[in-house]
Amino acid sequence: MSRLFNLLANLFPFWVLIFSGLALFFPAWFTWFSGPMIVWGLAVIMVGMGITLSFEDFHRVTRSARPVLIGIAAQFAVMPLLGWAIASAFALETQLAVGLILVACCPGGTASNVVSYIARADVALSVLMTMCSTFAAVIMTPLLTRWLAGAYVPVDAWSLFFNTLQVVVLPVTLGMLLNRYTPRLVQAVMPVAPLVSVIVIALICASIIGANAGTIRDSALPLLSAVALLHLGGFTLGYVMARLLKLEERVCRTISIEVGMQNSGLGAVLARSSFAQMALAPVPSAISASFHSIIGSLFAAWWRLKSAERSALNTEPDTGEKRDEIAAELSKRPVE
Repeated sequence: MSRLFNLLANLFPFWVLIFSGLALFFPAWFTWFSGPMIVWGLAVIMVGMGITLSFEDFHRVTRSARPVLIGIAAQFAVMPLLGWAIASAFALETQLAVGLILVACCPGGTASNVVSYIARADVALSVLMTMCSTFAAVIMTPLLTRWLAGAYVPVDAWSLFFNTLQVVVLPVTLGMLLNRYTPRLVQAVMPVAPLVSVIVIALICASIIGANAGTIRDSALPLLSAVALLHLGGFTLGYVMARLLKLEERVCRTISIEVGMQNSGLGAVLARSSFAQMALAPVPSAISASFHSIIGSLFAAWWRLKSAERSALNTEPDTGEKRDEIAAELSKRPVE
């Protein structure tokens, strides 16, 4: 049964594409999954990821601040400049250009933690980077948006802090506590946890697409191409930058995911509140929410399969250090 669950989880891109495609034409099938349900759904996912982590994982990450600093620097350098360049190159109308630049200036989203989980990247590093970029966004998002879009966007620091606690910090901490104190329960739910994450993310994407189906169907091709190119460029440049700086593979994957995936929900809220006179400003964020998950899911599935192949073909000498590394990695993976 665990092999079946793992196989279904590996079909992450398929579920996201199918659910999002259906939502365009049958919005009511998915728009019921909205509001508090999305928050609770993400919380459940974060608990599921938390049970794969230990407090020692975070200690390991914090011993080296370099990957975190590189990831945050890439987040607030690559994406905003890329958003501005794409909006200019595609000659998007003002409202859509502002919306695209705004979402490009947002921090990494909590969905990046889920994709890191599926991709077998460094989940602890991903959570830490999401938290740090979220706090940095209190200053960076308004400044970068003002600079690149010519308008100041106020950010509610307390709201960001509360959302981070609610959706990331508290559920992950709960999962880590379960991992430490209820190992039998964790072992029982571990095989199904990735599949639950996949289903919830697919529902979230479909819900957002369904709620904006009419606008998205009527949007011009340049807008869809611009949003897709923004995220594809973010994933690619994030990975390349990390590789050039000679970081290990799992860290490269994590930075790629963190740079490529934005907090589109925050972008939509800021667009509505700060650009109320621009009805189309939230649309790029709505499209972004699905596009970055679709692109991320494709990368995640590819990396997950590569990890499985590497594990199967691994013939390196079994040194004590290597055994510890393998044991730590296997302890965080679903039973296959």
